[in-house]
Amino acid sequence: MDALVPSRIFLTGGVGRHKEKLASFELALREAGISPFNLVKISSIYPPNCRLITRPEGLALLKPGQVLHLVLSECATDEAHRRIAAAIGVARPNTPEHYGYLAEYHSFGQVEEEAGHHAEDLAAFMLATILGHDFDLREIWEQKKSVYRISKDVTVSTQNLTAAAQGEAGTWTTAVAAAVCIP
Repeated sequence: MDALVPSRIFLTGGVGRHKEKLASFELALREAGISPFNLVKISSIYPPNCRLITRPEGLALLKPGQVLHLVLSECATDEAHRRIAAAIGVARPNTPEHYGYLAEYHSFGQVEEEAGHHAEDLAAFMLATILGHDFDLREIWEQKKSVYRISKDVTVSTQNLTAAAQGEAGTWTTAVAAAVCIP
């Protein structure tokens, strides 16, 4: 398999607070467990035949200083009481041979659940349109099965990881969410 095509992905997130914006970002990366790596932001394709693994499994495979490709969402505020959220939505088709989508989303004013569902909807929409379908996602959501039914044979499962926080006076608050790729 090509060394640049991930065979595994894990989701992680964190929140950091500090009087300096950069330091709050670093602290959020620390909480997410990805601060000791060199991070390279990429776009949003979930590779075919890629396994979604847990954060502990993924971190155990990495070495400090390693270059990591990741889809990263971040949101920061220095306003007291302002709600922020950073989310990664994952949409994977029922056929693992086909690629899926990762959607990074950040928002102000939304709670964690709202931002997470929005990120999932974005990922599902992008996947549905690449599969040749364009419709209202609410019409194809099957709540009992937690999937989107794109067509008779194609279903898409979704999930998200969201970090959310509320700003504090005199402090930068940063939320990060990431899908980390491992070859």
